[in-house]
Amino acid sequence: MITPAPPKVFSDNRRTAARRRSRSLQRRPDAARYILDDMVEDVLERLAFLRLNPRRALIIGDWTGALAVQLRTTGCDVTVAEPADGFIEEQPFPENGFDLVASLGTLDTVNDLPGALIHIRNALAPEGLAIASFMGAGSLPQLRAAMLDADGERPAPRLHPMVDVRAGGQLLQRAGWSDPVVDSRSLDVRFRSLDSLVADLRAQALGNVLMRAGPALGRTALATARAAFGVRTVERFEILTLSGWRR
Repeated sequence: MITPAPPKVFSDNRRTAARRRSRSLQRRPDAARYILDDMVEDVLERLAFLRLNPRRALIIGDWTGALAVQLRTTGCDVTVAEPADGFIEEQPFPENGFDLVASLGTLDTVNDLPGALIHIRNALAPEGLAIASFMGAGSLPQLRAAMLDADGERPAPRLHPMVDVRAGGQLLQRAGWSDPVVDSRSLDVRFRSLDSLVADLRAQALGNVLMRAGPALGRTALATARAAFGVRTVERFEILTLSGWRR
């Protein structure tokens, strides 16, 4: 029986372009990176709690390099992978036998998320740990509301669908992760305008990479969105973290 290919919700080309643009924007001294910084800190806290000192680790998506630096200080042999450089999460990984695989901020825009989670598990050594963090359901409610106001009666696809805690647990069971744990945490950030939020999203590769994205907002619609978003608005980012072992 041939398994049908997953639907193409996301554009591979747009995803790569967004991550490359983010890397370029990160050269600026004031570039936003708080989402990835939070994910890196969370991984380190989990490892410390578990008293796990991996000997080999695969780090996917951490363009700050911070997690790799921290792990290498403990003597860990770290391999770094980045989708913008051609690493494909929806295919079997070229290496395996890792004690730790950490995927940061990438899995929310893959078309075959169950497949990617299976490949992560297969890349682990026995008793290896996987941690995957990405944007989850409930993120960007203020932006979503502003876009609906701007589009009026004909809303366009501007923000992609996201995974919630319940769906995350089901995905881990399907992918064969042992002792799966799924949790979500909120990160609230205050913005002075809609434009400042959009700038932060672009700098962190969090923009729209849908295969069939909506048309650009016209001048009137953009003004409506800016007014709806307001000034000094607090926006919420929900970070979903999946973890599990290969037993």
